[in-house]
Amino acid sequence: MSEAYTYLALSGVLTLLLWTPYILARVFVWGPITFLTNYPKNFPAEQPTPPLWAQRAQRAHLNMVETLPAFIAVLVAADYLIGDSAGLAIGAAAKTFFFARLAHAVVYILAVPALRTPIYLVSWASILFIAREIFF
Repeated sequence: MSEAYTYLALSGVLTLLLWTPYILARVFVWGPITFLTNYPKNFPAEQPTPPLWAQRAQRAHLNMVETLPAFIAVLVAADYLIGDSAGLAIGAAAKTFFFARLAHAVVYILAVPALRTPIYLVSWASILFIAREIFF
């Protein structure tokens, strides 16, 4: 299970880092003074439009924020309910989840639509695989 927890930690770090690109874009679009002093006038009703890649980066981050709790839940449950008896399989699934999420973020930000959903489904299937190990 230690490998699984390593990839859980890396997934958490990835979630934190996915915030960075669109925040940096916001600094450049809004200007550092406006960014540091809170928000532009009439925010959020009116705001400078960020570049499309930054909008995609924000959606990739939000998608990871939505998916990470399920990953955490099944990983912790697997450790609690079955321990090390399925450690290698769960570690491999956690590794697959992390690299799929990393690839998903890159593909999403670069706007490669034909790959985005299949890569997301690989990460989703990794979570389901861990859940299967718990119950079957």
